Amino acid sequence: MSQKKQRILIVDDDENIAELISLYLIKECFDTRMVYDGESAITQFREYHPNLILLDVMLPGIDGYEICSRIRKESNVPIIMLSAKGEVFDKVLGLKMGADDYMVKPFDSNELVARVSAVLRRAVPNAKVISEQVGEYVSYENLIVNITNYSVLYKGKNLELPPKELELLYFLASSPNQVFTREQLLNRIWGYDYIGDSRTVDVHIKRLREKFDNPDESWSIGTVWGVGYKFELH
Repeated sequence: MSQKKQRILIVDDDENIAELISLYLIKECFDTRMVYDGESAITQFREYHPNLILLDVMLPGIDGYEICSRIRKESNVPIIMLSAKGEVFDKVLGLKMGADDYMVKPFDSNELVARVSAVLRRAVPNAKVISEQVGEYVSYENLIVNITNYSVLYKGKNLELPPKELELLYFLASSPNQVFTREQLLNRIWGYDYIGDSRTVDVHIKRLREKFDNPDESWSIGTVWGVGYKFELH
């Protein structure tokens, strides 16, 4: 099975520089997307789900420092800031805002690729998070569901789920690729004496999907038409 390419979001108001960076990274087997202003950077961060962001400091509208600060409120995605400003103050400010690294323009293409690879390597250890889990849990790429303490970690961050949604997710994820009927899920999660119908399951599945709506994940909650649902591994 071919390994998925890691996604790099390039944010630079100079389209020529963005294109050049993209070419360097594509040559090294990364997937890239380019945007040229702050608002687009925030939008694509949420839609593209990059593994790393290359973020220019000087941007029209919202500058790179502010974008970095906003993203840090939602995610720990690695960020490398790019700037023509090489003063220590500028570097320190970028790192204080949450950047993982800071590169001064102009830079060598080989150094850029090396820095990207190094930051991604440091960002990988999800095993540390897994090792800190206690009790009964299931873990997949970007997802840990712990039924003992009713917690969900998604992309390294705690995700609040109502108890029934969490129980449903845990039950499905505990038996990957196994199909369960709505009746089986209803009985297992809500109990045999639950007064309701199978649409309850549909509603909870819909809510779960809205929270994990990322087509690039290696797993998803699949529908088996006319039968029920399964936690599907791709």
